[in-house]
Amino acid sequence: MDKLIPFTSTDLGKITNHRNGEIKFGEKMITVPKGVDPLEFLATCDAKYVVFGIPEDIGIRANYGRPGAASAWKSAIKSIANIQHNRFCKGNQIVILGTIDVTNEMAEVTNLDFNDIDDRSKLSQLVEAIDKEVSHIIFHIIKLGKTPIVIGGGQNNAYGNIKGTALANGKPINAINFDAHSDFRILEGRHNGNAFSYAFEEGFLKKYFVFGLHENHVTKSVLDSFKKLEDRLQYVTYDSIRIRKEKDFEEEMLQASEFITQEPFGLEIDLGAIPNIASSTMTLTGFSIEELRHFVSYFGQFKNATYLHLCEGAPELGEEKNDHLIGKIIGHLITDFIKSNNEKIIPQPEELPI
Repeated sequence: MDKLIPFTSTDLGKITNHRNGEIKFGEKMITVPKGVDPLEFLATCDAKYVVFGIPEDIGIRANYGRPGAASAWKSAIKSIANIQHNRFCKGNQIVILGTIDVTNEMAEVTNLDFNDIDDRSKLSQLVEAIDKEVSHIIFHIIKLGKTPIVIGGGQNNAYGNIKGTALANGKPINAINFDAHSDFRILEGRHNGNAFSYAFEEGFLKKYFVFGLHENHVTKSVLDSFKKLEDRLQYVTYDSIRIRKEKDFEEEMLQASEFITQEPFGLEIDLGAIPNIASSTMTLTGFSIEELRHFVSYFGQFKNATYLHLCEGAPELGEEKNDHLIGKIIGHLITDFIKSNNEKIIPQPEELPI
């Protein structure tokens, strides 16, 4: 893990707001001791969940998007550190590993223009370099029997999550993506819009479900691919559930779980699908934060839930005085996942309460 920047106990202490009579996550979460190999430490650590960040927005830039998602880690980790440690959720279940070092890559993109064909090629190459680091870290965390919780960054990092998990398991995995977009676009060079299509094409992704697809944002070619390969690719649209009310949110979660949860699967969350959340693809229409929290809690119950990825939130693009809100949302989603995942429910969708 040469590209890992460790998050130290000193770092944690600086962002934890200590108050008399309270115990915060930051006082209980675990960090890797200085001078200790991270993998050796994780192998002997009792904590199940390993949190790390990818503070980049290169994949977003490569897809003509607005940068800003690189700032999500800083907002999120401060919020997580100040969650109350109590009987509902305990901070000592979490190891804060650190961040992937993308300093050089982020410096390189400063002067690149995504409208220039040569610069776009360079952007894709930088995304590929990050892909390798993400898959490397995910591979080792999964191999040690831990559950990665990844804070992005763009959803380009879903590729590394899927590849690393598949390699650790020795077989392709499934994925469910709470998203307004399919991120299953053509293989035109890596960016945040084709992480799943690349993982599918390269044999790391077996089944894929998109939950909440916005009908105005999906191309005909993607719809054709899903129709042709419906035994492996499925979706439900936001419009069919909330606008035309042809389908039911709860029933569609059940259908999706029957499709992907019988084997190890990744839980992918694009925060840009939530209305008024600052992101490259900010929207005014979509499912609520409460529905997203319910979604994460529901899918976290399955024993085959292998990782959680929270991406595309961009505090830099939000209100200056409220740039902490995305971090708070990420904190809620992480604790929702941990609370439900600790229940260890047997993965039989028809038996699960919704």
